[in-house]
Amino acid sequence: MSQSQPFDPIDPPSVDLIIQGGIILTMVEGSRPVEQGCVRIGAGRILSVDQGEIRPAGLKTLDARNGIILPGLVNAHTHTAMTLFRGFADDLPLTLWLFEKIFPAEARFLNPETVYWGTLLGCLEMIASGTTCVSDGYFFQDAAMEAFMKSGLRALVAQGVIDFPAPGIERPEENLLMGRSFLERWAGSSRRVTPGLFCHSPVTCSEKTLRGAMEISREFGVPLQTHLSETTAEVEELVSRTKERPVFYLDHIGVLGDDLIGAHGIHLDEDEIRLLADRGARLVHVPESNMKLASGTARVQDLLDAGVRVGLGTDGCASNNNLDLLEEMDTAAKAAKLFGGDPTHLGAEATLRMATVGGASVLGLDEDIGTLEPGKRADLIVVDVNQPHLQPLYNPYSTLVYSATGADVRHAVVNGKVLMEDRRFTTLDPDEIMSRVNSIAEPIRGG
Repeated sequence: MSQSQPFDPIDPPSVDLIIQGGIILTMVEGSRPVEQGCVRIGAGRILSVDQGEIRPAGLKTLDARNGIILPGLVNAHTHTAMTLFRGFADDLPLTLWLFEKIFPAEARFLNPETVYWGTLLGCLEMIASGTTCVSDGYFFQDAAMEAFMKSGLRALVAQGVIDFPAPGIERPEENLLMGRSFLERWAGSSRRVTPGLFCHSPVTCSEKTLRGAMEISREFGVPLQTHLSETTAEVEELVSRTKERPVFYLDHIGVLGDDLIGAHGIHLDEDEIRLLADRGARLVHVPESNMKLASGTARVQDLLDAGVRVGLGTDGCASNNNLDLLEEMDTAAKAAKLFGGDPTHLGAEATLRMATVGGASVLGLDEDIGTLEPGKRADLIVVDVNQPHLQPLYNPYSTLVYSATGADVRHAVVNGKVLMEDRRFTTLDPDEIMSRVNSIAEPIRGG
């Protein structure tokens, strides 16, 4: 994916947006909060991060008073168009939920138009709740690419690959050909929205498919994504087939490396965690989906302690049921403490890092986003803390992780472009999107 090109310090771009008045959390390692901060933005990049107030003449200014300015959140694993199935098949075991409800519904109701509008609804929800970058994997992803382009969000949009008939892929033997074609159509078309591949899992994709998908991904210079060790049944099935646990199996077939992103990673043993770290593989924690489907709880603190790069994701709305990454942080931190039996596990600042610079690192974008520093892309949000449930403010990290929700986000900016100002969207029409999605939902509701 694209790397940030710092501006020329001798002849920097002119300022075209200023955000000032709030507490700045740069998320730079070892940095302290900046009171009464001011961020200057030009040509889509951060020009400066300072303390103090300026009174610009004729420049666009976002008021961050009584707010916290921080990097935009990175949703490192979701299936955005699954907003279409929010609340459709709740309170079921994963295997029943997936094979008897979700897969049949996707086969009947997914097409380019429904994926387009379902993705736009997800974009609307993520902008409103502070996500500025997303890793999306699903089907009919040409439509998703168009939706993300329209929304203004930054995204890695991955075409789904699976070894049985799937939406848009009636012949599984053509899944890699379609994946390559998707990458060829979209590679290099945008620095903000880039294509990729997503192999569903090591259980639903053969060794040949996994190898082929990784070869194609490496050819195009993009990471390969997969679901990894999400359930005990998945692990047991793979061990029965291959005599190896999932991480060792992926390593054996040449797929495990620093260009692999695994989602979930719940049922990993000590040796697998060490191997993930040794190979530089990346992992995305999705606690709410894991809890709702009773799949288990990932050993996040152990993964971080071992040196594994970990990001945070929501998964799709069919198994969460929202895309609110602020809420996901609260769940992640508390689940880590409960699972580890230690209230110091996954503290507030570490959790916020996982949702910002951690997610950026997982997606290979940490040279571009994840922290507020001169030269980086101007992806940032302002959270309004002038709310009863956010007062008094002692520690901004704790307030964001344990008290804030997506509804507290005031402004959202991506690549220097304002996507939401004072809770008003600038790129998307929420009434149109929700109306379209509700029309799509009518036949789904009827079964």
